[in-house]
Amino acid sequence: MATYLGLDLGTSSLKALLIAEDQAVIASVSVPLTVERPHFGWSEQNPQSWIVACEVALQQLSTEQPEAFGDIAGIGLSGHMHGATVLGEDGHVLRPCILWNDTRSHAEAKALDDAESRAITGNIVFPGFTAPKLLWMQKNEPELFAETRHVLLPKDYLRLWLTGDAVSEMSDAAGTSWLDTGKRDWSDRMLERTGLSRDHMPSLVEGTQASGEVRPILAEKFGLKPGVVVAGGGGDNAASACGVGVAQPGTGFLSLGTSGVLFTATAGYAPVPETALHTFCHAIPGLWHQMGVTLSAAGCMDWLSKLLKEEPGTLTGALGETIAEPGRLLFLPYLSGERTPHNDADIRGVLAGIESDTSREAMTRAVLEGVAYSMRDCLDAAGDTPKPERLIAVGAGSRSAYWLQLMATVLETEIALPAAGDFGAAFGAARLGITAATGADPKSVITLPPVARSFAPVTEKIEAYRDGHRRYKALYPAIKQAMAV
Repeated sequence: MATYLGLDLGTSSLKALLIAEDQAVIASVSVPLTVERPHFGWSEQNPQSWIVACEVALQQLSTEQPEAFGDIAGIGLSGHMHGATVLGEDGHVLRPCILWNDTRSHAEAKALDDAESRAITGNIVFPGFTAPKLLWMQKNEPELFAETRHVLLPKDYLRLWLTGDAVSEMSDAAGTSWLDTGKRDWSDRMLERTGLSRDHMPSLVEGTQASGEVRPILAEKFGLKPGVVVAGGGGDNAASACGVGVAQPGTGFLSLGTSGVLFTATAGYAPVPETALHTFCHAIPGLWHQMGVTLSAAGCMDWLSKLLKEEPGTLTGALGETIAEPGRLLFLPYLSGERTPHNDADIRGVLAGIESDTSREAMTRAVLEGVAYSMRDCLDAAGDTPKPERLIAVGAGSRSAYWLQLMATVLETEIALPAAGDFGAAFGAARLGITAATGADPKSVITLPPVARSFAPVTEKIEAYRDGHRRYKALYPAIKQAMAV
């Protein structure tokens, strides 16, 4: 029986997940990684550490599961997006990889972000994207820039080691500011604007397609069969979408981690960059996805937990499961600035309407409501794009039934909580490995997980929460003006 491997290169760890032909999880390994911050706003990693971590993970799986590991037929890759891995003439790494959360190239991003770039890429050029990082190198490290022969995204450097081929795929490439996202091809114009050409770029495949095979020397070293296919894979969010079965238009997921993500699959390309909504290619051919991001979601509950000296689960658990009417207390969750829809790094959060008898329950409800309203902003940012019929909930915040019921009512969309299991980016990558190795229809492989519980909008409270959202939106310009004084 064939088995499949998903490799997810995260910022803090590399995860390897081995699954059977029926997608049952056989084993998983996580190897920690470190981030270097040599200056304020900088965030870097040594690409060699990714190779070392992958070797450790492969060796451990081959030792613990020799038979299943030896039956691997396909490998899928996922990884953190936007990183600039810069290679010289002979393929050696010229400098540490500049990561997605590195902000040094904010001036270069601002210069590159204009009507032309938005028309081509469908997105604002954010400082975390790859292209402005190369402009920063051109200005601040001109000798290294002159030596640059290839620029790879993090997971694609791992692919280069695995297969010997410089290849990327559409979902990850869409986060570089070099891809013509509608055409699913590199943009000669955007490359020209950063002093590069197609020769500096990897070739492109779809996430479900084969990008190469594991090199014989590695197959022999780790006990793999010859000819193991490596799939195109996906950027971390697209791979996560594959993990939870978001493979058709009208489906999406709601991630309530430290930050919040509202990800929806779309059949067509309909960018709205002015709302700071990401419009990227999906890892599945013929699909795109729109992604709204709020920078503080469950992170807001962590903040409140520290303030009140109570665990987040204790605070939310005290509310029960039946949602109340919207409170008078309003919370803007902009603890670290905001992405969608404001693209405002300087705005900060506020708790407005505190009274002498304001309780911890009222504060907890206000924080949960504020994050729910911010996710409603993400939903509305898509404009006329059809809204998802159902969202799959993932992340630490999905443990709160009250929050999911609130989210369903504010978003006016059913929210489904998956049954216990591993449906993350590594699982999605393994699924992409199946499609590449077998040629199966992605929709037959990338299916929805079993649902433990569903939350429908509370119809009689929808209008009250619409009004609450209107009050929430009115607060932002007032706070923005006050902070500018």
